[in-house]
Amino acid sequence: TDGLMKAEKDKIVSLHYTLTDDGGVTLDSSRGREPLSYLHGHGNIIRGLEAALEGNEAGFSSSVQVVPADGYGEYNPQAVFEVPREQFPPNETIQVGMQVQGESPDGVLNFTVLAVNEKGVVLDANHPMAGKNLNFEVEVLDVRDATAQELSHGHVHPHGHDH
Repeated sequence: TDGLMKAEKDKIVSLHYTLTDDGGVTLDSSRGREPLSYLHGHGNIIRGLEAALEGNEAGFSSSVQVVPADGYGEYNPQAVFEVPREQFPPNETIQVGMQVQGESPDGVLNFTVLAVNEKGVVLDANHPMAGKNLNFEVEVLDVRDATAQELSHGHVHPHGHDH
């Protein structure tokens, strides 16, 4: 063996990625900034991407398509609903496409505004990427053992980060 570690449970994997939609539009990319580092095997990144990286080592690069079920889920039409305009501050300009936050029993939720009319605002609780294929270009830069602290917390600790 060449001694390179493989991406497996309890390893810290550092990678560069570019995410595009099916139309080829770039939605997100780590290029030009710090690589993404995550603790493998703990569900900290999208399931389909984690599965594709499993067992690979530094230097691995690939194109990975993640279907909605392994990404942000299928689009749920039931998650679209209208709320009365009064629930928003009267002076707030609400525009289609903007993200708004709302409280729920599960914590803070993010909604996308689909429509605004005189009576109310139509909100979509689906993730903006729900129902979409996620196309990743990935390049693994480094794989290392997690520290005991990282394992106990279940995520990466950047330098100088403390709880």
